Amino acid sequence: MAEICFFGGLVHYKAPSPSSLHYSLFRSKPHHYSLMSASISAECHSSSSTVDPPSLLVFSGGTGFNGVVEELKKITTRVAHVLPVSDDGGSTAEIVRVLGGPAVGDIRSRCLRLSDESTSEALAVRRLLGHRLPIDAHNAKKDWYDIVEGNHSLWDGVSRPYRETIRAFLIYFQNEILRRPNDSFCFANGSIGNFFFAGARIFFQSLDAAIFLFSRVSEIPCDSLVLPVISTNDRLTLGCELQDGTIIRGQNEISHPTNGTIQTVDKRHSSTLPSKIKRVFYMSSEGNNLLHEVFPPVNPTVLEQLKSVDCIVYAMGSLFTSVCPSLVLLGVGEIISSRSCLKVLLLNGSQDRETSGFTASCFVTAIADALNRTHGDPNIRLKNPPGYYINTLLVPKDGDIAVDLKQLSEQGISDVRVVESVRDPKHGVLFNPSSLINTLASLLE
Repeated sequence: MAEICFFGGLVHYKAPSPSSLHYSLFRSKPHHYSLMSASISAECHSSSSTVDPPSLLVFSGGTGFNGVVEELKKITTRVAHVLPVSDDGGSTAEIVRVLGGPAVGDIRSRCLRLSDESTSEALAVRRLLGHRLPIDAHNAKKDWYDIVEGNHSLWDGVSRPYRETIRAFLIYFQNEILRRPNDSFCFANGSIGNFFFAGARIFFQSLDAAIFLFSRVSEIPCDSLVLPVISTNDRLTLGCELQDGTIIRGQNEISHPTNGTIQTVDKRHSSTLPSKIKRVFYMSSEGNNLLHEVFPPVNPTVLEQLKSVDCIVYAMGSLFTSVCPSLVLLGVGEIISSRSCLKVLLLNGSQDRETSGFTASCFVTAIADALNRTHGDPNIRLKNPPGYYINTLLVPKDGDIAVDLKQLSEQGISDVRVVESVRDPKHGVLFNPSSLINTLASLLE
C-alpha cells in the first residue's frame, strides 16, 4: 500500500508501491486542491472583495514565453499555461526512449518558472529541480548518484519533508531504469526536474497527478494552471507535412535537427527545410507517413478554460512545433472562434528554421489554418476567417519579421501594436518583458 498525504503544502511519502495508491488531500491556508478523474482543478479562496485580476490562457512551448512569466505574475496569476507533450529532444528524448510516456520537458520548464521564490527553501527546491547534470556521461552519472543518495550540496537548504518527498520519486525513477537492463540510460545533460516528473508520472500512472505533485512541491500559485494539451500517459509523436509532400517525423527533426548529439540549440541557424511547412499533425509511435496519422483528444480542462478566460494568447516561440500542436486538436478552434474576448498573437522577433521568409500575415495564416484544420481531414475542417481567432497583434520593436499591414487588415486584424524590445546575442530580438506585460495589461483594462 502506498500513501501520499498532503499537509500544509508538503507531501509525506510512504513506501511506494505501483500496485496501489491512496490520496489524502487536506485544506491548507486559503488553498483547496482536489484531484479527480485524472484532471486537476484548483481554487483560491479569499475574503477580499476586490475585483479579480484578469484571466488568460497562453498557448506556448517551454522556452519562448518563459522569459516573461515573472513579469506576468505581477499583474495576474490567473493564467492557464497550455503546453505540448510531443518534444523529443534533450534529456526528454532519453526518458521517452527508455521509459516511454509523454514528453515532460516543456511542462517542467514552465512549472519551474512559476515556482515560489519568496523563501530560501523555495529557492533551494527550485535550484535542485532546475539542475542539469554534466554533459560528460561519467561525471553525469556520478553527480546523479550523489543527488539520489542525498549527499549532493544541492540538498542544502531543503528541509527533511521536502527532501524525503523529492528523493522518493527520484529513487523511484532510478528503480524504473534499473528494471530495464537492456536499455542503458544516459544521464548526460539530464534534468533533475524531468527525472522527478517522470518518476511521479510512472508511479501515479497519470501526467496530471505528476503536475499536481510538482506544483505542490514547488509552490506554484494556486490559480496558475500548467496544462498538457493532451492528458495522456502514452508517448506522442509530432509529424509535419511540407508543401512539397515531404513528411518529417519528430519535433526535434522538424525544429532543430541535432543528429543525436548533445549540443546547444540555435534554432535561428539550423539548416533550412526543403519546403515550407504545410501543417503539423500527430503520428503513431512507429509511423512514418500520412497513413499513420492519429487524432488524440484534447485535455478537457483546456476546453473548459478556453470557454471562460478573459484573454487568449498565442505566444512567441517555435510556431509549428510549440504553438500549433495545441491548436490542431478537435474542439480548440470551435471554442476560440465562438469567443468575443481578446485574442492576441505575440509575433516572434526573429526568423527560425520553421518560419524562414515569413511575414506577420504568414504567422496569422498558419495559426488560422491550424485551428481550422485546413489541410487535414475535410470531414473535420472549419472555414473561419483569421479574424475569428486573432484580433490583436503585438510586435517587438526592430524585429526581423516584416509587418505587412495591408494583408493583416485583409485578414481582419487592425489592432497592431509595437512593443519595446531587447536584442539577445543568442536569441535575437525579443520583447522587453515589462513592456510586453504592461501592454497586455492595458489591453485588458
